[in-house]
Amino acid sequence: MTDFWTSDTFVHTNFLQRNRIIAGLSEATIVIESAAKGGSLVTTDFANGYHRDVFAVPGRANDPLSIGCNNLIKQHKAHLLTSAADLAYILNWKLKEDAPLPVQKKLFVELDDDEKSIWRFLTEHGKEQLDLIALHCKMPTHRIAGILLTMELKGVIRPLPGKLFEVI
Repeated sequence: MTDFWTSDTFVHTNFLQRNRIIAGLSEATIVIESAAKGGSLVTTDFANGYHRDVFAVPGRANDPLSIGCNNLIKQHKAHLLTSAADLAYILNWKLKEDAPLPVQKKLFVELDDDEKSIWRFLTEHGKEQLDLIALHCKMPTHRIAGILLTMELKGVIRPLPGKLFEVI
């Protein structure tokens, strides 16, 4: 008599239940190597049923342990996976390459008197609204807007949402 805890049926059932849960929780399932039949193919069926992405690494056509992966790709049940970049592209993950590059603060920027006045005010007060900058610097708003644009192009300040400006 076989022990219940070590029986093949019990182990097989637990693996299937575990794989069903993992396929549902995961954003994607990746199959590296698989024969024509096996647990990884059952897991890919679960993942496809949950509308999760499935990826397979292709193998040699005559390799018995590549038949499962090659069939998944051939039957359009899995994306072809040749590198990690494929995974990031298909899952639409944002990579560091997409992030904006940091702005290098310019050294020795020439500022005229009005620009110096605005720069000192923003340095002392931090982020400030356009109207308050104009009020403090005693200049009309339309003139301040033009000066702020020039300073932005020089790389000295940057605009923020809500008509705010700050020194870089």
